[in-house]
This record gives sequence, C-alpha cells and structure tokens, in this order.
Amino acid sequence: MTDIDQNVKRSFLFLLGSGREGGNTETLARRAAAQLPTGVRQTWLRLSDHPLPPFEDLRHSADRTFAPPTGNEKLLLDATLDATDLVIASPVYWYSLSASAKLYLDHWVNWLSIPELRFRDGMKGSTLWAVAASSSADRTVAEPLLGSLRASAAYMGMRWGGELLGSGTAPGAVLEDAEAVAGAKTLF
Repeated sequence: MTDIDQNVKRSFLFLLGSGREGGNTETLARRAAAQLPTGVRQTWLRLSDHPLPPFEDLRHSADRTFAPPTGNEKLLLDATLDATDLVIASPVYWYSLSASAKLYLDHWVNWLSIPELRFRDGMKGSTLWAVAASSSADRTVAEPLLGSLRASAAYMGMRWGGELLGSGTAPGAVLEDAEAVAGAKTLF
C-alpha cells in the first residue's frame, strides 16, 4: 500500500472548542490541516454549534439506564467513531480544555457504558491530536490540557499523534508565533 492509499483511507475530525469563531486555535488548526494530502477527508465541527446537554454520570445510578445518544450527542458520537484521526482544537482556558471540549470528553463516560456502542473498540487504534493557543508564550501553561488528552488517548487505546501549541490573544495574533506557524507545516 502506498502512502497515497493510506492517506485516502484517513479521516480527520476537527472538533473546535473555542468560544470564538475564527480564533487563534482554529487558525492554527486550519494551517495544519492545509498540509494534509489531497484525498484525506476532513470534517470540521464547532462544538458551540452542536451543544451537548449537561453531563450526568449514570454509571452508579439505581437503574443504570443509558439512553441511546440522540441529536447533537449522536452527531458527535457518529463523527468521532467515523474518524481515524481526532483533533481536539481547544484554546487553553485556565490551564485546561475549554468547557465545550471538556463536556464532549465527559460524554465519553456514558458512551463507554452503552455496550452496543462498542465505543472503546471503535476508538482503539485511532489517533488523538491537540491544537491549542493561549495568551502566554510559555508553552508549559498547556500541560494540564495536554495531560488530559494524552491520558484519554492512553485509556482508550488510541495513539497520541502530538500537539501544536501557539501563542496569541487577539484573533490572528498566533500567526506572529513563528514556532507555531512552522509547527503547523509538520504536525500531521
């Protein structure tokens, strides 16, 4: 199988967790995605456009009743299982993931608890990536965010693809971060 054949079979899901459309994290993610070979499918979903209900942990409830996902939850579940590569594009908010990105990951708990979804089996072998921007040039402020995603990948039997971090506050400012712009060319 050639590299081209492998790339045609890849499918990237970009989940945008920013509270702002067209922000620095999204700009960086789109720069990185532009480097993907032609034929690699890309799906872009803005989590704020597909809000999830508040997470309710039902694992220890009296009847352990898990309703099959519907609406936005089903859309996100299906898109997640359909991807070979999952890119969480979340700004660093208070040293961690945005609320919408964290809520998406919280819903994995219940998806894992619905046997017929076979969620863990569906995620095994796929690759998890992170793209994040923060207002700090100190890249260590993203470690809690990256730690959450790396641990999630390990727990699910996913590969960790890597991360792309940038610095910028006002929209577009991340393009002044030469290290981030260079990293976007080689992330995938």
